[in-house]
Amino acid sequence: MKKFLLASAAIAALATGAQAADLGSPRAPIAAAVYAPAFSWTGFYLGGHVGYGWAQARYTSPIVANNGTVNANGFLGGIQAGYNWQMNNFVFGLEADVAGGAMNRTFSLGGANTYRASVPFLSTVRARAGIAADRALFYVTGGLGIASLQDRWIIGGVTTNATTTRAGYVLGAGVEYAFTQNWTAKVEYNYYGFGDRRNLVNVGDRQRTDIHTVKLGVNYLFSTGPSAVVARY
Repeated sequence: MKKFLLASAAIAALATGAQAADLGSPRAPIAAAVYAPAFSWTGFYLGGHVGYGWAQARYTSPIVANNGTVNANGFLGGIQAGYNWQMNNFVFGLEADVAGGAMNRTFSLGGANTYRASVPFLSTVRARAGIAADRALFYVTGGLGIASLQDRWIIGGVTTNATTTRAGYVLGAGVEYAFTQNWTAKVEYNYYGFGDRRNLVNVGDRQRTDIHTVKLGVNYLFSTGPSAVVARY
């Protein structure tokens, strides 16, 4: 009987010690929800750009024998502003820009006769639509294009100047990347079509001007949307 009581007391002591050890053991950490920055393209933005342009002017006339085509190439630079709306991975927006250019070229019409084409001013108002892959945005764009087209002919010692502000269409595509929460950089190609201008120098003549541009730009985005909840262990 005495041995049985001693054995029972020993078992009870071991059980009490085990429970005490359980109470003092460290508990596993609990997952904590923390806020990590998430990028959103929604918001207003303002920026600037530089680039290069190719303006092709094709002149034909029933009177001038030597019709020709001249490419007016040169650098350009300007500013842009716009607004983006992001829904899931789709981004829609509106953008307007203005640029001054140094695109010009003089073309010989034979002898002392010359023609000079230049594009000192470009502007657009465009819609944008694209797909965002986090901080990268791939988009297409299109809308209204405006250009100041300057022409000068010297024919038979007589100089004729013509300056026209022309409205047409613009189509393009680009990619933009956010290298910080508020700063983005982009590369963009645009094609401008302005149709025919008629009766510039004499009755029945016409000139068609098309412009291609490649631009590098930087934008400051004023809003980057809400943060995302991420679990950290």
